Amino acid sequence: MSHVVAAKGPRKVRADRSDYLLRGSSYLTVTAFAAFCALPFILIVSASFSSESAIMREGFGLLPKDFTFAAYEYIFRAPRQIIGSYVVTVVMTVAGTSLGLFIIAMTGYALQRKDFPFRNQISFFIYFTTLFSAGLAPTYIWISRYLGLRGNYLAVFLPLLMTPWLIILMKNFMRTVPYEIVESGKVDGAGDFRIFFRLVLPMMKPALATIGLFLALGYWNEWYLSSLYLGSTVEFKPLQYHLYNIINTANALRNSVAGSNVSITELPSNTLKMASAVVATGPIVLLYPFVQKYFVSGITVGAVKG
Repeated sequence: MSHVVAAKGPRKVRADRSDYLLRGSSYLTVTAFAAFCALPFILIVSASFSSESAIMREGFGLLPKDFTFAAYEYIFRAPRQIIGSYVVTVVMTVAGTSLGLFIIAMTGYALQRKDFPFRNQISFFIYFTTLFSAGLAPTYIWISRYLGLRGNYLAVFLPLLMTPWLIILMKNFMRTVPYEIVESGKVDGAGDFRIFFRLVLPMMKPALATIGLFLALGYWNEWYLSSLYLGSTVEFKPLQYHLYNIINTANALRNSVAGSNVSITELPSNTLKMASAVVATGPIVLLYPFVQKYFVSGITVGAVKG
């Protein structure tokens, strides 16, 4: 018996050492990968606080060179415009994400119900739009002429409200919800809306967080539709389109004085782009950690289930 105990002791020690070694190497690998992913963002933040002349002379670095707030002062030189753009973008993001989640969740729930007629045909039409689209010209004519939404925020708000891929993702996730839960609700006398809100929605937190993040990113990063339908007709433009105009104005200014005797080394260009990226992505970067655990599980379930 004593030999058996003695034999188990070294094995346990070796097992503990190998376990610590595996954990240590895993932590080092994850840390190195995280640092590698964070490096570009660090370069962006560092360049945004550097002077334009230092960037042109020495390039980018991990630490700011000739520390200055010139790029941010250029962006916030009209605080009323930048604050108005933030308000427009935040309102559109919150309203669009909330309403879009509600509609997409109901659509995905209805399309996976076995007792819903023509669900396969409707699903085919939704999937068909992911392969073929009408194109820019018919879409522009439809929204601006027939719907009369040119110069209206709804021209940007409505197209981003629902996307076929998010509906398919929600439908696939809904298949993981047991149908017996719906049947038990019917047995208790609950209606469809009550079953959906009281029984189904609480089980959909990972999917709601995942699709909500996609919707929020779509609204927050939108600038193309704004350039088509808003232009100069509204006072406060969405944030990304406002920053896009600021960068274009700075580039046009540099080009206009390029052939003159005026020095262009202090006119912001590269630093302005970096500062715009920080201003635009900062709120989303702060929001992502709160939905990360739901995002990972939701995208995995929605992608695997078919």
